[in-house]
Amino acid sequence: MPAITADNPLVLPRVTAPADARPRRVLHVATAPSGFEGEGFPVRRAFAGIDYRYLDPFIMMDQMGEVDYEAGEPKGTPWHPHRGFETVTYIIDGTFIHRDSHGGGGTIADGDTQWMTAGSGLLHIETPPEELVVSGGLFHGLQLWVNLPARDKMTDPRYQDIRGGSVRLLTSGDGGALLRVIAGELDGHEGPGVTHTPITMIHASVSPGAEITLPWRPDFNALAYGLAGQGFAGAERRPFGMGQSVVFGDGGTLTVRAAEEQDSRSANFEVVLLGGLPIREPMAHYGPFVMNSHAELVQAFDDFKAGRLGAIPADAH
Repeated sequence: MPAITADNPLVLPRVTAPADARPRRVLHVATAPSGFEGEGFPVRRAFAGIDYRYLDPFIMMDQMGEVDYEAGEPKGTPWHPHRGFETVTYIIDGTFIHRDSHGGGGTIADGDTQWMTAGSGLLHIETPPEELVVSGGLFHGLQLWVNLPARDKMTDPRYQDIRGGSVRLLTSGDGGALLRVIAGELDGHEGPGVTHTPITMIHASVSPGAEITLPWRPDFNALAYGLAGQGFAGAERRPFGMGQSVVFGDGGTLTVRAAEEQDSRSANFEVVLLGGLPIREPMAHYGPFVMNSHAELVQAFDDFKAGRLGAIPADAH
């Protein structure tokens, strides 16, 4: 798992949680069903079956892969529209190319993130590079959808190219975990991602047997998703692992522990931690559009059909 790492986590700033903060208990553990997206790449639907009141402001998250493609097998998505939210694509293994009708785009690889604010609308495409299609290889990543409040639904589109080397690296109090802050804030340390909706996104690598207890904004929700390996959530040590999501209740700290033994594919327990300030507005979601009402969805489809969300660049045909 070649996401950005540190040779010696002990030299990194250490995160500590206040001793008097109320720990968040585990409310629910859900297993992600498998499916296919785009032109046929395999995904796990991380938030399937979880009540949206626990997810807000997050809409959905797909774990893409982990898959070891044969030559000719890598797949992406065709050109398609979005309006009303942000897509966050985090690549752990492999390479993906993004391009959109608003001029954004780039190639992201091991540990990089692309943060696309669709806002008022655009067209975009995500594809593997030609060399990966020819050779095959390992591909593993996440795509997260973050809702926008009504006041920002029609904001101008924006693209952020977040290199893996720019994420904020931290460690736990005993140095037993590497914490990558991609966006938001943890214990006063800011990640590079700029968000309309206040959120925190962290990729944690927890050494076998190690435990992390992190300070967590009481007004945020709290979610964990297992990317690889096995471990436990909460002070009550509720088991969860790869392909499973954890919903935490209220409180000021969040705890995750790695099992003493991990599977042969991963030396550590790899976990994504998410928190955000709930928007608490009506949500109308259909396909690539996330709005506040059915009428706004109809308008989004009309604008798309009329070409008002942008055009595929001439050199992309």
